[in-house]
Amino acid sequence: MTLRERQYEQMVLIRRFEETLLRLFSEGKLTGTTHTYIGQEADAVGVIAHLDPERDVVFSNHRCHGHYIAFTGDLLGLLSEVMGRSTGTCGGKGGSQHLHRGNFYSNGVQGSIVPVSTGIALAEKEKGTGAVTTVFVGDGTLGQGALYECLNMASLWSLPLLVVVEDNHYAQTTPKRLGVAGDIPARAAAFGIETAALDTTDVEEIHAAAGRAVEYVRTTGKPFFLVLHTYRFSPHSKGDDFRDPAEIDDRRAHDPLRVAGARLDDDVRARIEEAVEQLIAETVEAAEAAPVAGA
Repeated sequence: MTLRERQYEQMVLIRRFEETLLRLFSEGKLTGTTHTYIGQEADAVGVIAHLDPERDVVFSNHRCHGHYIAFTGDLLGLLSEVMGRSTGTCGGKGGSQHLHRGNFYSNGVQGSIVPVSTGIALAEKEKGTGAVTTVFVGDGTLGQGALYECLNMASLWSLPLLVVVEDNHYAQTTPKRLGVAGDIPARAAAFGIETAALDTTDVEEIHAAAGRAVEYVRTTGKPFFLVLHTYRFSPHSKGDDFRDPAEIDDRRAHDPLRVAGARLDDDVRARIEEAVEQLIAETVEAAEAAPVAGA
């Protein structure tokens, strides 16, 4: 499978997994809440392709499923966890927002994930592992003061930390224009941190920029601040969406799956999509058959 085909496969897998979660939630089969990643798939796939799950660390947030799938490939563990099954990655007790498997972590408290990931980066530096610690945040996290304290420390101490800001233009339902002033990359540049920003849904462009960012962190041991301007098609959670439908429709013209899929032959694209559908169906069947956590 070529890189282009693999990227499309991963994005379709994340998209169909998330759509399946929304269906299962409506059927009352999930425990707790869920925040989907629909529309942002190119970010996870483009960035995480450059990370080594055996060495590097990823710290995610409440919208973590895409990152988890791209980093671990563990569909059954994730679905079982969200369904409260004992076969879940955390035994069905962590739910959608509190995941841990290997070098992957997530937490639903936005202000807390950057200090923890900064601490992890410091620990990996002290151990001399050469690991890159990547933390994914949203534009809403830019309102947390702890973020800037961590940028200051990461710069002062030369920590191998990659901060990826997925700017989807909304903090829950608050538009970015009402909550974020000035230039986002400039916030990190003020601390002497290298930055880059992309306004694209093209996984190949993101892959290239992320490769440069990860290489910079790995070779210099210094932090990097990567801003990816993106968009989510789904609501913040399940149905709390007050955006103009016309705005969402306009953004769908730049759907990352449409952009990447257009580069593939029809038969290749169809084969990938059919294989993903089968895998999703098998995963749902296995998760539903698993014992309930604590039963």
